[in-house]
Amino acid sequence: MNATLSEAVRVGLIGCGRIADLHAPGYADLAGRARIAAVCDADRETAERRRAEWGAEKAYTDYRELLSDAGIDAVEILTPHRLHEEMTVAALEAGKHVAVQKPMTIDLASADRMLAASARHPELVFRVTDNYAFYPPIVRAREMIRRGDIGEPLTLRIKFIGGGSGGWEVPASAWQWRMQEAAEGRGLQTFDHGHHLWTTGWLLFGSVERVAGWIDSLDGVTDSPAVLVWKCKDARRYGLCEFAHAEGLHIPGRYYANDEWIEITGSRGILFIHRCTGEIHTGPAMSLYDGKQMHAITDVDSDWAAGFRGATQNFIEAIEGRAAPMLSGAEGREVLAFTMAVAKASRVHREVFPEELDRKFPNWYARRRIRRERKADALPREGWLTRLGLVGGYGKYAPRARELTEQLLERFDAAEAGDWETVIALRLTAEGGVPEQRFLLRVKDGRPQLILAEAGAPAGEALMTATVPAGVWAAILSGNKRIETAVLQGKLKLEGRAEEGLKLRAVFHL
Repeated sequence: MNATLSEAVRVGLIGCGRIADLHAPGYADLAGRARIAAVCDADRETAERRRAEWGAEKAYTDYRELLSDAGIDAVEILTPHRLHEEMTVAALEAGKHVAVQKPMTIDLASADRMLAASARHPELVFRVTDNYAFYPPIVRAREMIRRGDIGEPLTLRIKFIGGGSGGWEVPASAWQWRMQEAAEGRGLQTFDHGHHLWTTGWLLFGSVERVAGWIDSLDGVTDSPAVLVWKCKDARRYGLCEFAHAEGLHIPGRYYANDEWIEITGSRGILFIHRCTGEIHTGPAMSLYDGKQMHAITDVDSDWAAGFRGATQNFIEAIEGRAAPMLSGAEGREVLAFTMAVAKASRVHREVFPEELDRKFPNWYARRRIRRERKADALPREGWLTRLGLVGGYGKYAPRARELTEQLLERFDAAEAGDWETVIALRLTAEGGVPEQRFLLRVKDGRPQLILAEAGAPAGEALMTATVPAGVWAAILSGNKRIETAVLQGKLKLEGRAEEGLKLRAVFHL
């Protein structure tokens, strides 16, 4: 880096429009560590006004002149999206650390050129700024999810509402470049502001496997109403985001005339974030329903500007070598791919895999992948010899049924079980030369117990009885068959309180 740790990092802000009002204040919290040393805006009057307002030493109208200033260590790029690549690459080549406002650029090829420039200068920080990555309620929600406060995360719902009035004044110039973006197919809501929501989904639930949805328009310009859904990789986690624009609606708040709220459902609780940009919802910023009652979470800052302050601090800490930059260039590209998959899904009227966007023949890749998945999910056709366990099928797993059932206790998840108490009878019917076996599974006081029915356990106390061939059960426990498939095929039958089976699946991770 250009500045040593004993010096304040000297930052240049390129682009001094409305959004800069949220970036600049963060430097007041970093006195002695970082300061705004220069500003740049194509409009001379705006540049001079911002220089005086923020106490900067220099004002430029050409970003190249700012980049040639040896007194500048780092830059924040706050310009229209289509200018991000050119300015980022030039800044890195000039030896400046770079924070570029989201989205990082307008397409993946452009993003790759930016990443290549960053790779040529590994000594420099390159990050994509998204304030939602640092918005305190979202940060808290991420911590709570990772800590297991709501159990296994299942679904994420994000609501965006835009209104016709409210918030601060946005100058016409700020809308002008956004109209050009919209004319080029990058939506005002689902691409521009939507990046915040895709970042949120990625942060809370992880990488995205596929996207589907619909994007409509009420006026031919605004990409709303819209409903988008996605499935995460390597997990049964799903997200949904709804966009609505109500021209006659007033949105209270200090910033833009829109608001968002978020609902995260887990296997043991539901987490709510009641507001982001605006202030439609009053009261606590967050709430947690723990399965018994609702708890207000009041010790979290819900000022939307706090996310910008956190982002500024992260940028400087990354330059100082004290933190990893967020979003890194690679992370910013991943969210951009998510954003672009959203737009394509609506345009082509099918599921879109973000990975296909990097393929030479994306439609062929998608069709081939869907065909493979359909084939893998197809229910197997079994002949009478297979059903008898004499050939093929799952009879070969039957000799391990008892061993694997006894090992089931090792999978017990006390946090997932909570205060659950049950008695479940397990009947393993003869298969593959293994005679019928019966077990009784009891969960009480947070501890599981497995008893052989032959040893005298009273089966009559069971709340539910599960009947399944020994080989099929062993295949489920060994990961060679999905429990859902066994149920659909009629191989696994439940009697009594079937809901106990859902809890059993979750607690023992079947």
